[in-house]
Amino acid sequence: MKLDLRSLNLEEMVIMLDNWGFPRFRAKQLFHWVHQKGVLRIEDMHNLPAHLQKILVESCAINLPRVITQRQSQSGDTVKMLLKLDDDETIEAVLMKYHDRDFQRTRATICISSQVGCVMGCAFCATGLSGFKRNLTVGEIISQIFATQQLLGIKITNVVFMGMGEPLLNFDNVVKAIRLMNFEDGLNIGWRRITISTCGLVPEIYRLAEEDMPIVLAISLHGATDAVRSSLMPVNDKYSLKKLMSACKDYTAKIGRRVTFEYALIKDVNDSENDAMMLGQLLTGLKCNVNLIPVNPVSETGLTRPVTKRIQRFAAILSKMSIDVVVREEKGTDIDAACGQLRRKNVNVKSKVKRGKM
Repeated sequence: MKLDLRSLNLEEMVIMLDNWGFPRFRAKQLFHWVHQKGVLRIEDMHNLPAHLQKILVESCAINLPRVITQRQSQSGDTVKMLLKLDDDETIEAVLMKYHDRDFQRTRATICISSQVGCVMGCAFCATGLSGFKRNLTVGEIISQIFATQQLLGIKITNVVFMGMGEPLLNFDNVVKAIRLMNFEDGLNIGWRRITISTCGLVPEIYRLAEEDMPIVLAISLHGATDAVRSSLMPVNDKYSLKKLMSACKDYTAKIGRRVTFEYALIKDVNDSENDAMMLGQLLTGLKCNVNLIPVNPVSETGLTRPVTKRIQRFAAILSKMSIDVVVREEKGTDIDAACGQLRRKNVNVKSKVKRGKM
């Protein structure tokens, strides 16, 4: 199997080319072609000598997933893609466009996957219904950005790891991919424009804090008590809210950034006024903000979202308790933009799987 050049950082390219007898500046040229210009053919790297191109063609490749399904929302600001990898496995990516008030600037955010499937088994998520296959490589993670830019002709400005999979279960590849995205001679995406969303793997949150990357950490919370959260997220049986809050406090102390808590509002499960008050009490004193997300409808789960008035009341209670809260702008519901929905409709997968254990 050929080496995927998108999985290599600059120093790895330097070492590889040095072993072949080429100077460092050739590695920088190669890096620019692969990670900045997004070239797909080694033969198009016109400033590399022919004999280096020949070696690269024989031993390396620049892999790009193939878009096999593309769906655009009626508003035109959300596009969901089903991508096929080299081994015929499929993953999802979603592009979401946000405009300023005068439509002078557009923020292009891509929601990318870190795994094929997921083992976490969250009750409201379609991804886990299809089971877990494998981790994505560094190149497969980054190539979702290049595939989207090529398909839609838009420059990606923000990246969120909120697609298929639990990013912190693919820790090393995700961290390396983030550093490559941020590298100034590559995509040059700022730290604060990159978000990792996790179910709450406590040891990995501590480990992420040690990486000293000032990215946004988003925690999928969805319950203000252990009983409610465990009913929705099996991970809570292993890492309780007390352990999770302690890890989040450590993260904010070391990184100096607020933690974002994602809270999917589910009718008659976690959307009562009492739930809101308990959530406010849980988060009081923590440097954080809350994103309230009316749950995406997934037919297999049977879970539905509350009415608008109930959502607004929940947000108002948190705000009165001095918790910074927003109701997330809804995008892509009409195109099955929730994680795992599009893959599940296009791939022959089992209709029932056991909820995952770590």
